[in-house]
Amino acid sequence: MHRPSTPDTEAAFAEELSVVRPGLSAPYAEALPGARAAVLTRLWRALAYEPLPWIARRDTAGDGLTLRLTDGRRLHGPHADPYATSAYVTEVRLAERTYDRPDLLVDALGVPHGSAFAAELAHSVASMALSRADREAWYGTPEASEASWVWEQRIVDGHPYHPNCRARPGFSVAEQLAYGPEHRPSVELGMVAVDGCLVTGEWPKWLRDGERVLIPVHPWQTAHVLDTPVQEGFAAHPLMSLRTLAVPDGPHVKTALSARLTSSVRDISVYSVETAETVSAFMESMTAGLDVPLHITRTLGAATAGFPDLAAVVRESPDDYAGAGERCVPVAALPLTPLPEKASWLAEFTRLVLTAGLRLLELGVALEAHGQNLLVVLDRAGDPVRLVYRDLADIRVSPARLARHDIPVPRLSGRIVTDDETALRRKLFGSLVGGALGATAGSTAALREALETVAPDLPRTTDLPALLGEPLPTKALTLMRLSPGTPGDLWTRLPQPLAGPGSS
Repeated sequence: MHRPSTPDTEAAFAEELSVVRPGLSAPYAEALPGARAAVLTRLWRALAYEPLPWIARRDTAGDGLTLRLTDGRRLHGPHADPYATSAYVTEVRLAERTYDRPDLLVDALGVPHGSAFAAELAHSVASMALSRADREAWYGTPEASEASWVWEQRIVDGHPYHPNCRARPGFSVAEQLAYGPEHRPSVELGMVAVDGCLVTGEWPKWLRDGERVLIPVHPWQTAHVLDTPVQEGFAAHPLMSLRTLAVPDGPHVKTALSARLTSSVRDISVYSVETAETVSAFMESMTAGLDVPLHITRTLGAATAGFPDLAAVVRESPDDYAGAGERCVPVAALPLTPLPEKASWLAEFTRLVLTAGLRLLELGVALEAHGQNLLVVLDRAGDPVRLVYRDLADIRVSPARLARHDIPVPRLSGRIVTDDETALRRKLFGSLVGGALGATAGSTAALREALETVAPDLPRTTDLPALLGEPLPTKALTLMRLSPGTPGDLWTRLPQPLAGPGSS
C-alpha cells in the first residue's frame, strides 16, 4: 500500500486535535480508514461515470471495472454502482501500485489541476474522520418532537456522492469543532449595522437599530474576511449547509459565509437579494394551487450592503409545517432515521416527491430538490405526509411553460429564468433522482424497485418519458473541480435505474 513519506493533512489534523480536543485523538485515528474508503468510493463513482478527458475507455469484467487512461496506464477497481452510498471501495490499483487514499491516487494520476483537487480530497478525508470521531456522544435517536435542526446535525458524512463531501479548506480543526453542525455547537453570530442597505421583503424588527439594518454575520467571516466593526448578536444552531443557522424557536438565517464548501465558494449575491421577495411570493402562489402537499419556507427578508460578503437572508423554519406528533426531517437525514419497512416506505416517499417535482416542472418550475433543500414531514408512524422545500436561490423558472398554463410570469431575469428543456430537467432530475432519491435508496437495486412500484401512478407529463426511460443527468462534480477555468455546472449522465443492471 502506497503511503506518504512527508507530513500530510491527516497528520496535521491529528497534531492540532491533540491540542484543542485531545480526547478525540484516538477516535479520529480509528475513523481514518473508514473516511478514506467513503471518499474513495465517491471518487470511484466519478471516475466511472464522468466524462473525464484523460480516460480513454472503460471496460467491465467479472472482477470489476478497468479504466484505460490516455497515457496507456490502467486503473482497476470494483464495479461502480452509481447510486450506492455505502463505502464499498477500500482500494484501487493504478498500474502496479495499490491506493487506499484518494488524495494520493489523484496525485499519482498526474492530471491537470489534480494537485489542488488532491489537497481538497485529503481535507475531505480528515474532516470526515473528525466528524465521525465526534458523533458517538449523541448518536441516539432524537425525540419526535425535536426541531428539524437536531435531525439535520446527525448528518456526519456530508454530500452522499461528492468526493469533496467534507472538504472545508480554510477551516482549522478548532473552527470545524466550533462551527460544523455535526459537532453540535451553538454559534454566536455577530451583527453589522448598515446604513442605506438594500432590503427586500419585511426585514425583522429585531434585526434593526432605528433606521439601520443589522446584518447577521458568521464568526468565520468576522475572523477571516470582514474588516468592519461587528457588534454582539445572538446564538443559533448551524445547519448542514454550515452558513445557515436556526434561531432557537425562530426563523433560519442564511449568512454570507464565503468559504469554499464542497465545490463552491458560497456567498449571497446582490441578484439573490433583489429577487428574493419576488421568487418567494411566486413560489408560494405556485404551491398553493398544487394538488400535492408541498410547502415553501417563505423568505421573510433579504438584505445586502451591496457586496456578497455582507448580506443575509431570513426565512421561515420548516418546522412551521409540522403538526403535533409530526417531525420535519431533511431528506439527507433519512438514511439515519428510524423508518417503517424499507421497501414500502421508499415507494411511498418516491411517489410523493416525484409527483410534486413533475407537477411543478410541467407548470414551469424546476426545483433543486437535493437532500439539503428538500425536507419531509413524517407522522407519528413515520410515514411521509407532506414535503417542505427551502432555499429558492437556485430554482429555474420557464416563462414558456408558465404561459402554456395561463400562469402569470413573475418579473424575473438572470440565471433563474430559462426555457431550455435540458436545463430544466437537469435541475430537477439531477438533484431529486441523482441526489435525494438515490441517496435515500442507497443502491441502484433499491431505487429500481421503488421506481417500478410507483411508475404507473406518476402524472403523465411531457417530462415523464425522460425520467423513466433515459439516462439521468447529474452534476459532474469531479470534472467541475478539475476544470477551474470553466464557469457554471458541468454534467454527466448516469444509467437509467429501470433499464436494469449493466445499462448505460
